[in-house]
Amino acid sequence: MADSKKARRHSLDDVSKKIIRLLQRDGRMSYAEIGKRVGLSEAAVRQRVGKLTDAGIMQIVAVTDPSQLGFHRQAMIGIRVQGDARDIAAALKEIEQVDYLVLTTGRFDILAEIVCADDAELREILHGSIRTIQGVIDTETFTYLSIEKEHYDWGTR
Repeated sequence: MADSKKARRHSLDDVSKKIIRLLQRDGRMSYAEIGKRVGLSEAAVRQRVGKLTDAGIMQIVAVTDPSQLGFHRQAMIGIRVQGDARDIAAALKEIEQVDYLVLTTGRFDILAEIVCADDAELREILHGSIRTIQGVIDTETFTYLSIEKEHYDWGTR
């Protein structure tokens, strides 16, 4: 969400925070139902949700289970680079199977999550795409054995 934009802190009132929490629990909840729970009309909820999504504060998306869709290999790849990590990240963004990409500090400069069909596809992405990017000097692959916890309802704190 924050690509190269500077991080901005938005001040949210309690009603907007409650709307976000409700949608994090059930993204299909109707605006009418949300309105009943927060004390607003359906139209007012629709307007607030529109403003929250337009501002980039939240997204409403369907979250799938990759293994149910034929993507049986997931891995996190730690990448060490030489030069500007932002340039390498820009190249990594172009790889279709990269679904999560962050610049980090510590042992790795970049972490990239890969979702693909199988080990053969993972090997091709790693050797045919990632390691061929100029500036990539080392990678370490962490294949997922199982996902023990994954949630998206951390609220607005």
